[in-house]
Amino acid sequence: MGAKVTRIGIVGPGRAIDLGLAERVSALAGNTTELVFHPQCFLREGHFAGPDSARAAAFAEYANDPSLDAIWFARGGYGACRILDLAFDNLGDAARRKTYLGYSDAGSLLARLARDGIGRVVHGPMPADILREGGVAAVRRSLAFLTGTDDGAGVDPVTLAPGKYAAFNISVFASLIGTGFLPDLTGHVLMLEDVGEYHYRLDRMMFTITSNQEVKKVAGIRLGRCGAIPVNDIDFGRTEEEIVQHWCARGGIAYLGRADIGHDVDNKIVVFGERGAGA
Repeated sequence: MGAKVTRIGIVGPGRAIDLGLAERVSALAGNTTELVFHPQCFLREGHFAGPDSARAAAFAEYANDPSLDAIWFARGGYGACRILDLAFDNLGDAARRKTYLGYSDAGSLLARLARDGIGRVVHGPMPADILREGGVAAVRRSLAFLTGTDDGAGVDPVTLAPGKYAAFNISVFASLIGTGFLPDLTGHVLMLEDVGEYHYRLDRMMFTITSNQEVKKVAGIRLGRCGAIPVNDIDFGRTEEEIVQHWCARGGIAYLGRADIGHDVDNKIVVFGERGAGA
């Protein structure tokens, strides 16, 4: 009997990808891995990979497909939050047995999956990361994790310690405050990263995040990388780490140091929820 084939379904909750990208990523999969790109990934309607209804339907279809072991979100951009109230009504047992992996804009879906206790929720590189310089390594990192061949090498080392963890983009996480879609993060180490935001915008979002009474229940916050910060006409005068430290102190939340996550090829994997001793 041959080795079991891991079947990974890929859907696009935000922006579209093209066939060339899908072919490049598929070429990295080994003989025991099958990547199944939903046709929806290649639809285009304005900014999005098809209308909200199509993106929601594709997610639900693949989540409910018992032949698929995991759902891998194709890319970030924007759009996942627009299907949070459309894609979850009819999820069955098959959806609860899957791993769901992505980051950035896909964090909206990761949040609701974690809130609802559906599957194994994971922050990590997506297929579109192959477009970055050196992105093959990032894509391989997630493929190895999804197929169980990485032996833990691709995860952020800080998450190897017992505890509870969650990872989000700062902008996405701040936008979910007050919506009811955030999971219960009591006792979690909350890991945050961002890209392309001015320092003053990071400051504003950290004010929102650390002022929230539910967020105050976390065990602490770790800061990943905040890449490609634009230069403002007036220098903000504080680094992104100083901003996070400031608002953690104001909010009574422990600042726990840095995390190895970000919008780059070194972005590491973070499994949501509890990691027990020896796990």
